[in-house]
Amino acid sequence: MSDAHLSERELIDGPEPVHLSDEPIRLSNHDPAADADTGARPFRRRRVALGVALAVALGGLGAFGTLGWRIAEQKDTRLDTPQSVAGLTRDDSEGARSTADYLRSGFAADIELDYSFGTVYRDPAGATDSPVLLFGGTALIWRPERDLDSLFGLMADETGKVAGLREVSAGRFGGVMKCGTTRGTEGFTVCGWADHGSAVMGMFPNRSVDDAAGLFRQIREAIQTRG
Repeated sequence: MSDAHLSERELIDGPEPVHLSDEPIRLSNHDPAADADTGARPFRRRRVALGVALAVALGGLGAFGTLGWRIAEQKDTRLDTPQSVAGLTRDDSEGARSTADYLRSGFAADIELDYSFGTVYRDPAGATDSPVLLFGGTALIWRPERDLDSLFGLMADETGKVAGLREVSAGRFGGVMKCGTTRGTEGFTVCGWADHGSAVMGMFPNRSVDDAAGLFRQIREAIQTRG
């Protein structure tokens, strides 16, 4: 290609040449001087606004990704009731099984479960005044803490609601675990845990909140599996 200026080239049997002026060609009616006066600030404002929106969107996606990962990890939960757990022995007597079934039925009526259970454990040394009553089940639970608080609310009796409810360590399975006490003449500690795959309550007569919480974590370690 020749380096000659386009206006200096001869066109044979063609249209008249287009003469290029020294003025720049405008592709729109936008005045470049306006950008010089404003420093192109409108464009930068749009860029900043889009950047903020993108950061918010990515932050939301990150939070959703974390929640999705947690749900996927916890949703396939299994619960078992072995013969012995945390130094306690399962009570299979008729009275204990009737009590456990009553608790299981009441729990299952308040929350839709894929699987539910109820059982009673006792100290094999013979102590009869400190049984552990467990009941709960498995399901896909979207908001574990909210549902667990609702379950504690359903534990209220004529003496009032579970008092002093506080969060305690949930152990290696995560989720949320809370304990409180009833105020009746036969008051006892109540603990519960919930994650995205299970919800379980425990009743601990004649045990402090700290003792019940520690025992409840041990029981969870023994009866819960995932995957």
